[in-house]
Amino acid sequence: MGMLINGWAGSGGDGLPWAFRELNAGPIVGERTIGILVGPATGHQLIDGGGITVPDARLFYNSGKWFDEGVGVQPDYEVWDDPNLLMNGRDPQMEKVVDEVMKLLKIAPKKQTPVPAMEDRTAKGLNKKE
Repeated sequence: MGMLINGWAGSGGDGLPWAFRELNAGPIVGERTIGILVGPATGHQLIDGGGITVPDARLFYNSGKWFDEGVGVQPDYEVWDDPNLLMNGRDPQMEKVVDEVMKLLKIAPKKQTPVPAMEDRTAKGLNKKE
């Protein structure tokens, strides 16, 4: 697998690549995300009729270090989405991520999960003691 990210991505656009990297799921290509993962989850009403929200959740890495709030997720391969190339039918980020994933497939070919045997899901089969 590979992931594309860009500089407009925040919140879940920070969270998903963060988790992707923590899982070592594959290369991340594009531009650094915004870094605004801490979200307003708790709302409070003010006496003047207005309201405020208070961030009450934050992620941390498996190493115990806090997520780099305000920094974002840095790609493994920084590739700018050049509008001139896009207008001419090219996608430099997609090209790079496909190239990197294909290299990984040569090193570690994908493994297919074996299909389990069919189960008897009828009432008779479900009541059977094994």
